[in-house]
Amino acid sequence: MERNTNKQQKRHVRTGDTVQVMAGNSKGKQGKVTEVIAKKDRVIVEGVNMIKKHVKPNAQNPQGEIQEVEGSVHISNVQLVDPATGKPTRTGRKLNEKGKLQRYSKESGKLI
Repeated sequence: MERNTNKQQKRHVRTGDTVQVMAGNSKGKQGKVTEVIAKKDRVIVEGVNMIKKHVKPNAQNPQGEIQEVEGSVHISNVQLVDPATGKPTRTGRKLNEKGKLQRYSKESGKLI
């Protein structure tokens, strides 16, 4: 019996969430998630893990340049910031009044 391995696992953060980095060079910084890279289990957070990228000369920029862009952070190194308390929190899933699974903060117990 073969397993279906192409099913995506649910993530604890989504695009648009405010998160705090818990490990690495950017530890303690907060920002908004701009992209979730599911295949690599990584997220890109605004203003966090800035790296320098060398850009080749082109028609718009004949000189070329060095740009500073956000690098990715592993998804296990970020925690969702609870909107009620403003502190990082773990998340769980429970049914809301409509019977749909929704994330909730384990810190405050409120739905996110």
